[in-house]
Amino acid sequence: MTGLHIGYGNVQQFFPPDVPAIELELDHLRIVCTLEPEFWESDPEIHDERLLAWLESKEGTGKLAPRPAPLAMIPAGEHAFRLLPILSPMQGPDVDKEVEMTKYAVGFSA
Repeated sequence: MTGLHIGYGNVQQFFPPDVPAIELELDHLRIVCTLEPEFWESDPEIHDERLLAWLESKEGTGKLAPRPAPLAMIPAGEHAFRLLPILSPMQGPDVDKEVEMTKYAVGFSA
């Protein structure tokens, strides 16, 4: 696992290029992640060791589907998001439908 893949559409809609960092709320932990220039140009992915550890722990406990697993990015302040798994493995394979129905940005564990 390498991080959270945001996708170009979400980057353009939710991440202004003048914002150098965002906050991610991971359960009870809130981390600040720096956004490199490549984030807007060629690599719309957030890389952070704490985020990686959180994603791996969620996958290990079954609270996150196997990769790529969708996560809703719910606004939690200015340039801040709370990450929540959209679909657990027990709920079924219709991930694309769930992703299309959410009104929030969606990232995928990568």
